[in-house]
Amino acid sequence: MHSRLYRPLYRSLSSSARILESANSQTLAAKVAPIEPIAPVAPRRRVGGIRGGIFGFLFGFSLASAFASYALLDEYRLASTILQSSVHELQTSTQKVSAHIRRIETVEKELKALAERTAEKNEVTKLRGEMKQLYDGLHIGKLYLLQVKVLAHMLHRIPRPSLSRLGTETGPS
Repeated sequence: MHSRLYRPLYRSLSSSARILESANSQTLAAKVAPIEPIAPVAPRRRVGGIRGGIFGFLFGFSLASAFASYALLDEYRLASTILQSSVHELQTSTQKVSAHIRRIETVEKELKALAERTAEKNEVTKLRGEMKQLYDGLHIGKLYLLQVKVLAHMLHRIPRPSLSRLGTETGPS
């Protein structure tokens, strides 16, 4: 590495030395100022390839990890919100279903109670026959009552013999 830095200096020194040899050394020396030796330049320390690669890899990995974690947290929040809303919908639908089940149970109880209180077809026919008999009996009773009224009315129309007439009459004796 040192040889690269000194090459241009070496070339310039060697070319000036040749010039001095070829020309009159005294005349040229009087005209040209003496060459002072140049102090070596301290080499710049560059960041090495390995150090730069590691630093770049770590920086890129950190940046990618940060973006990935942000995206993952955003996905998680979105999924959590969707899950929470579906749980809420499930809860409301469960409450509706349980309310419907309670209504169905009450209707079944009422239906069972009505079934116990209702009459069957043969019972209805039996009761219908009894009602006909009762109606016929009432109708016959009404007819008898009407006949009694008519007879009573007729009896009231018949003149009655007075008691005074009965006692004055002399009968065959």
